Formats: sequence, structure tokens, C-alpha cells
Amino acid sequence: MAQFIAIVRRDHDGHAPDDFTPELLELEAEGARTLYTADVVRSYWSRKDVPGAVLLIEAADEAAARAAVDTLPLRKRGMLALDMLVPLAPYRGFAPRG
Repeated sequence: MAQFIAIVRRDHDGHAPDDFTPELLELEAEGARTLYTADVVRSYWSRKDVPGAVLLIEAADEAAARAAVDTLPLRKRGMLALDMLVPLAPYRGFAPRG
């Protein structure tokens, strides 16, 4: 299993702030909870710079990580931009020496 960092934000280029209704945001939160309880997303963080999130995803490969993000309701509606999907590797500095 590999890990990925996904950086997402609300897409305000094609959608007004009022398009992100409380009901739609609750659906998005439910989608996030679903991925978390399925052990696909290990952690979520809200972004402070723009409305969005950072997700730590565990998936077999990059395609599976993208597919997980694509299940989110805002993403399905074209209202969530995936700015970056970063594959991660273990930090070599923590390996035993000698």
C-alpha cells in the first residue's frame, strides 16, 4: 500500500460561494467520513489559506488515490479542484544505521 497527499480546494472559478450550500457541504463531509471509515483516508486537515483540505490517502497506486478523491460529492459535481497529488515514500533518515 502506498501513501499520497492530496491537496484540494473549492473551485470558485466556475462556482459562486453561494453554490456551496450547507446541505452540499454536509454531503461532502459524509463523503469524507466514508473514506475515513473505509481506511482509505488516514487524516484530513482543513486549509487555512483557501476553503479546501489536505488528505493523507492510502491506496494501491496513484490511480486508486485519484479515484478515492473522485468519489467526493463536490468533486463529482466539478466543484472541487485537485491541485496536487503527491506520492510519498518513507523518510530515509529514520532507517537503522550500520
